[in-house]
Amino acid sequence: MARRVLGVVLTVVAVAACVISSIFVFSAQGYLPATKSFAPTWWSALGFFTGIAAAVMLCWRHKWPELVLGIALVPPLCFRSDALAALIALAALAARRRDRLMWIGSVLVYFATAWALFGDANRHPDVTVAGQIVGKQLSAVQVMGTLTVAVVMTAIPLTVGVVRGMQDTLAIREAKEEELRAEMTRRAERTRIAREMHDVLGHRLSLLSLQAGALEVSKGPATSEAAKTVRTTARQSLEDLRQVIGVLRDGQGFGENGLHPEPPQPTLADIPELVANARRAGLGVNVTILLAEAGGAPALLGTTAYRIVQESMTNILKHAPGATAEVSVRGGPGNGLIVEVVNPLPTTPAAGKPPGAGTGLTGIGERVTLIGGTVSAEPTEERTFAVRAWLPWGHH
Repeated sequence: MARRVLGVVLTVVAVAACVISSIFVFSAQGYLPATKSFAPTWWSALGFFTGIAAAVMLCWRHKWPELVLGIALVPPLCFRSDALAALIALAALAARRRDRLMWIGSVLVYFATAWALFGDANRHPDVTVAGQIVGKQLSAVQVMGTLTVAVVMTAIPLTVGVVRGMQDTLAIREAKEEELRAEMTRRAERTRIAREMHDVLGHRLSLLSLQAGALEVSKGPATSEAAKTVRTTARQSLEDLRQVIGVLRDGQGFGENGLHPEPPQPTLADIPELVANARRAGLGVNVTILLAEAGGAPALLGTTAYRIVQESMTNILKHAPGATAEVSVRGGPGNGLIVEVVNPLPTTPAAGKPPGAGTGLTGIGERVTLIGGTVSAEPTEERTFAVRAWLPWGHH
């Protein structure tokens, strides 16, 4: 708002200055030194009205700088009127474009300014302004002075316009960069949410598949417990899926507008419950947890360790059904946290391609790298598949 008001004020001042300058030149052209009277000619009157039109056109110098400059060049070049409007229009042109047209305009404005100065310097000594600077008598000194003053007068608006144009360009670039940073932030948030949902949904659906298989062959009381687990897991998975669809539909993350509150992230204390759920689903799991000061573990460290165990067990369900997982979580402040999940390799290859996006291990690597840890996931010589990660126990 303040910049807009300043622009209006500058425009009013520029138009007023050009009008006053045109009136002075019109008066000087019609001045009769013998009788000290005013007797304008139709040519000087035409130049005066052309100069007034050029002054008024300055109101649109930022919208149509090329047109306004072209009109403003007519009075000084054709009628030897003042060149102030052309100088102001040159600043607007230089602010808009910095190409060949700007340099052509600068040359034309320079010649128009020099021609107007030269005409003013050779008027009657009583009404000349330029003559006070470059001399009132036609001479080489006057010509050189006129050309030099014209250079200075042309360079000032040209420099002002170029500086203003650079400032506008920088402002636009900063706005675009800010918009790009905001978009990158939103994209990173959506990627993080997608990774979280991949881990959660992948694990729950794998447990659901295992329970469904158990229902096919089981009879008796175990069937009721398995059916309950299937129902609970399916309901949780459906709720997670609704959240993912909401994020994709709105293009926003959880918690940005209150429509998709982000669930609390798991910690080290939630790993035993994760293992218990896997056992209830029928996955054999042997777990060893040796932690010092587990309650003081950073939240991101606990979430990363939880997701490593979760994704590893999900992969076991997909690629080595029926295998027993050996889970080990140990460490403490200063030593870091070591997470290991080992399972025997299947004796026969799985029939068909396992379901899933195939990005689980990639997601583990991204999580571990994010907090400065290391991870490996590969078969071993003992015909097992081992996921081993070391996570720094510090402030994240």
